[in-house]
Amino acid sequence: MTLESRLDAWSRGWRGPLFAALVALIAGLPGLFAMPPLDRDESRFAQATSQMLETGDYVVIKFQDQPRFKKPVGIHWLQAISVKAFSDAEDRRIWAYRLPSLLGAMLAAAALAWGAAALFDPRTGLLAGAILGATFLLSSEAFIAKTDAALCGSTTLAMAALARIYAAHLNGEKVGKWAKLAFWIGLSVAALIKGPVGLLVAFLALAALAIWDRKAGWMKDLGWTWGLILFAAITLPWAMMITVATDGAFWGTAIGGDLAPKMAGGQEGHSGPFGYHTLLAPLLSFPATLLLPAGLVLGWTRRKEPGVRFALCWLIPTWLMFEILPTKLVHYELPAYGALAMLMAAAVREPLGRWPRWIGAGLAVLMGALLAAVAVYGQKEFGDRGDLAWAALAALLALAAGIVGAILLLRRHSVRALVTAGALGVAAHIALTAGLIPRLEPLFLSKDVADALDQARLSPRSGAAGPVALTGYSEPSLIFQLGTATQLTTGAGAADAVSEGRPAVVEGREEKPFRDAMTALGLTPRPVATIQGLNYSDGDKERLTIYRGEPQIEAPEDAVSEEPAR
Repeated sequence: MTLESRLDAWSRGWRGPLFAALVALIAGLPGLFAMPPLDRDESRFAQATSQMLETGDYVVIKFQDQPRFKKPVGIHWLQAISVKAFSDAEDRRIWAYRLPSLLGAMLAAAALAWGAAALFDPRTGLLAGAILGATFLLSSEAFIAKTDAALCGSTTLAMAALARIYAAHLNGEKVGKWAKLAFWIGLSVAALIKGPVGLLVAFLALAALAIWDRKAGWMKDLGWTWGLILFAAITLPWAMMITVATDGAFWGTAIGGDLAPKMAGGQEGHSGPFGYHTLLAPLLSFPATLLLPAGLVLGWTRRKEPGVRFALCWLIPTWLMFEILPTKLVHYELPAYGALAMLMAAAVREPLGRWPRWIGAGLAVLMGALLAAVAVYGQKEFGDRGDLAWAALAALLALAAGIVGAILLLRRHSVRALVTAGALGVAAHIALTAGLIPRLEPLFLSKDVADALDQARLSPRSGAAGPVALTGYSEPSLIFQLGTATQLTTGAGAADAVSEGRPAVVEGREEKPFRDAMTALGLTPRPVATIQGLNYSDGDKERLTIYRGEPQIEAPEDAVSEEPAR
């Protein structure tokens, strides 16, 4: 039995979506358990969800005592359900907060396989879903507890349902109610997770299809009446509750303080030139990079085919929207990667041309070498001899994915090249994210501090009374691990915490104010441990010292000796 015939067998019926979801599961699951809590967005989302569980307030989003009015509540509700089902807020197990992201990645892969099968064929659908699930971008977002993988899942579900509706009209078939229901549920959940992004992706694609086809009559059969009612039923209750609870402040901050700055300039320094996302696409789509040129060529040469046309109308407007947006982060284009995966999967239906093969092979080798270099650099800068095996394994697998895939592609075995590079690339991703990176301790200061506090039985997790005081270092990952009551203060405030019997974590730049305050209180600092490393959020080297609490004990009055009268 040939590989192609096996793929045909695996893609029949619901097997295709299930196998695609399995690829996403394998690629994302190891990192979900191995990677420590990340800064800064992941730990902010997880901490806000933890506070919802602690307080029972599932409407207003807060990070400690500060309102967090940037994104809707959807991801927090999903995380809260996951933590309730598999863990407890007190345990601070980050993997429980990450499960919705992993499920979002699996949904994206399965939905794409389902939608692409209607416009192309089941095998192409399976390959498209597997390509999306295996990409370094989605498989990395799959183990990070924030909005992007869940948004990709819900948006891809809506677009896959739209693909099936479009295919049904082209074939003169009746549109199934399940496809229309999936379209509206996908849009509703996407809106509750990240506001207008999913809606923009879908309606830009609809507008592009209407312009290209010069007809939009089929769009009347999307179930607008009951679909909009369903959309309102899912999104409006929380929107009304948050408006009342914050007296409208949520919308002013979310739109004026978060969305508008992204559109006006590079928010928080996250800017980039036009073409930023295009330049990163070969790396982020690895290990399917070898088919990237062929997919783009197919988009031009076969643009009259319904499936290719649909993929282009999904891909181009969304891609341009984020290229034009001044604020740029690598995951912004994730809702468009499903369309790119469709084109790459469709390209292997027939022999590839010479130039797409050679350029794809060159890009694959280059990206494999780049990832190998990242592994070697990471071990050299932040690891020790014990990490050499993981670095070597990750580097060799990444190189093998690029080189073996390139050789097979140049020999015109495009399907075999894709499957082989995919398997090796997923293995390389696992070796990096579950093997090497979590072992690079200087990169994970918060984890080392939390572990040191636990070992000294000074943290709330180990039963110590009172919150830990932090000065000079306030990364959300440490606040998440130590609890909501963690005190962010100054050097003098840390000294006060020590005098009250609570531990303090003092960053090197706050050492002098802290020690001066301790001297003024008549106390001698008692360090427990010192942790040094790199704060990758801002690129600063940090030196964090943990001090044990030392409460002042006043002598009883009757024990004070008086000077005898003369």
